[in-house]
Amino acid sequence: MLVIVENLPLARDRRLGKQTGALVAAGYDVTVVCRSDPGNRALAGVDVAEYAAPRDATSKFGFVREYGYSWLRAALAFLRVAVRPGFDVLQLCGPPDIYFPLGLLARALGKPTVYDQRDPSPELYATRYGSGGGTVHRILLALEAATYRSADHVVTVNGTLERLAHTRGGVPGDRVTIVGNGPVLAATSNRTPRPELRNGRAHLCCWAGVMGPQDRLDLAVRAVSHLVHETGRTDCHFAFVGDGEARADAVHLARELGVAEWVSFPGFLPSEGVYTYLATADVGIEPGVDPTVSPVKVMEYMSFGLPLVAFDVLEARLLARAAALYAAPGDVAGFADRISRLLDDPVARRRMGAAGRSRVEETLAWDHQAPAYLAVFDRLLHPDGMRGGRRPLRPRTGTAARPARGRRSWVSAG
Repeated sequence: MLVIVENLPLARDRRLGKQTGALVAAGYDVTVVCRSDPGNRALAGVDVAEYAAPRDATSKFGFVREYGYSWLRAALAFLRVAVRPGFDVLQLCGPPDIYFPLGLLARALGKPTVYDQRDPSPELYATRYGSGGGTVHRILLALEAATYRSADHVVTVNGTLERLAHTRGGVPGDRVTIVGNGPVLAATSNRTPRPELRNGRAHLCCWAGVMGPQDRLDLAVRAVSHLVHETGRTDCHFAFVGDGEARADAVHLARELGVAEWVSFPGFLPSEGVYTYLATADVGIEPGVDPTVSPVKVMEYMSFGLPLVAFDVLEARLLARAAALYAAPGDVAGFADRISRLLDDPVARRRMGAAGRSRVEETLAWDHQAPAYLAVFDRLLHPDGMRGGRRPLRPRTGTAARPARGRRSWVSAG
């Protein structure tokens, strides 16, 4: 199994971490091509072909530079793996949708390709930059279409993207599978709350994730400002856990609005640290306004029995249902009002938290998604139906000849 991802290293890509863990447990040899990170070495059984991360882009030219560099490094790693040790199936993770030439090459070599579409690039661009329909948007649509065509099968995170694959990509129904992004149940239990994370206040609200412009941290910080300065609510601390290109702007906005005393930005934390925050919090917040996105953070909030406040957009509502209170998209005052209502109503918090936890346990958890994900590769690698327990075409050698599969990390100079 060869997997290529551009925008995150394996250590910070929670979806890919769950996917590779499921593949390794099912007996696959897995190699991931991604940005370098010390944490890449933490996932047992996975080989990592890593390269020095490019500087995050802040302009259109910057994206061309970033993606061009990443594409070249991924192509070199692809060729190296293709020669030795070889691979049986390729997974391309998007966005960005730039690796379809490698998918076409894999297919030419007789290796099936899976496209794991997490977010649609054209919509992501429109959300980040507030524009659609221009030249860049049309280019992104063309890249997405080419990626759809390069794949033997498409994996999506929700029904909205499944419909896009059918309607915009022309992908037949039997070649698209929804694989959600919920947390592993065993990883979201037995956490001890840490009251000191409340920073001396009665309540704690949390946001957790990768901080991109599309995540609209600005709306969440403005909601904090409304609570503090407009309604006089000063009994809650707000922790924005994570890192990314939007973090610096959010920190600056908090200072500008005079709410730095009530917010913290602890930066990137491993899952254990994030989950400790969620186990301590009273309310989760999701200020995203993109209706196509199924936020991982929402499912993580719910897995800890944490009620949340979100804007009323399609996929967030389909995920959270009764576990959330909703404000009209972009309504900062309404968002702040719903946070305040939850903080004042512990009975509602318990009821909503229990509804969310139950939904994760019954439907959304990765434990329920992994079988559908593995079944995709069963069908591709064993089209005759002789799957035999999800073995790759070249089965691993016995333990007597190969006691333990070592994890390699290929890091280039510079």
